[in-house]
Amino acid sequence: MLGAIGLDDTQEAAYRALVRLGGADPAGLARRLGLGEGAVAGVLCRLEERGLAARPYAGADRWVPAPPGVALGALLTRQRQVLDGAERAAALLADVYRSEASDPAVHDLVEVVTGASAVAHRFLQLQMGAVEELCVLVTGVPVAVTPTENPVEDAAVARGVAYRVVLEREALALPGQLSELALGLGRRQEVRLTEKVPTKLVVADRALAMVPLGDGGAEPSALVVHASGVLDLLMNAFERVWRNALPVQLGRGGELVEDEPAGPDATDLRILALLLLGMTDASVGKQLGLGLRTVKRRVKGLMELAGASTRIQLGWCAYEHGWIAGPPGAP
Repeated sequence: MLGAIGLDDTQEAAYRALVRLGGADPAGLARRLGLGEGAVAGVLCRLEERGLAARPYAGADRWVPAPPGVALGALLTRQRQVLDGAERAAALLADVYRSEASDPAVHDLVEVVTGASAVAHRFLQLQMGAVEELCVLVTGVPVAVTPTENPVEDAAVARGVAYRVVLEREALALPGQLSELALGLGRRQEVRLTEKVPTKLVVADRALAMVPLGDGGAEPSALVVHASGVLDLLMNAFERVWRNALPVQLGRGGELVEDEPAGPDATDLRILALLLLGMTDASVGKQLGLGLRTVKRRVKGLMELAGASTRIQLGWCAYEHGWIAGPPGAP
């Protein structure tokens, strides 16, 4: 526990023993710790350098602990000062990076990461650096990181990072995936399930993404994509998969429960059909006996459901979702 202030396990054990005993000679401390006297002598010297132990008088063969409240408090203060300095340096470097990246060269927009260890490290780094949201697509074949090898997820959730995760159904068979899924749902993460995910993907704060390269190489590799048109395409791909996936919840008995897919009702479909014939909202309302506000509200809901930003897009999305029989304008 005291490793954060620079003590290793042996030094911490020696200091704790001195505190409990009120003091000890090297031979007695060596027996208590199961170490040689020479090793204990070195440990005591290092504790003395940190102000945690001292001899009561010159030449004494006995060591006593410094009061923890004073000695450890001083070390903690020093460590906080070091961390504060590092935080300021990181903020300054981030400002420099943003200013330099305002018009980046093409080759700076994409990094290639090679090797299972490097890919796993970069994946964890993306999570540790996220501030607002992480969007993740999970396939059924892990290459560098398995469901049980994600030690930073708890910390990300604790600091308020929202997770949106789409799982390929095959991924549920992975060792540890069901328990990890239950933990995620328990942390109020949003998780959805689909039959097929096009690729593994993680996007942090819509500013940085990681996507694997092909599996044909001798070792795993991935692309890290910085803010650019390519990143926008990857985020759009995630949103498309997300819209079509089914939300998953935990039942009362801890089992997985899939929600029914959302879709337009009969009135929505009639409104959509009339709009595609070129009718105005007012004409649609008159035809169906609906108020203008009701028509506009339902059209807005259809656009949100389809993920369309314009009414023209709505027509094509409706065709892709199977809400209409043919593409808009088809004979």
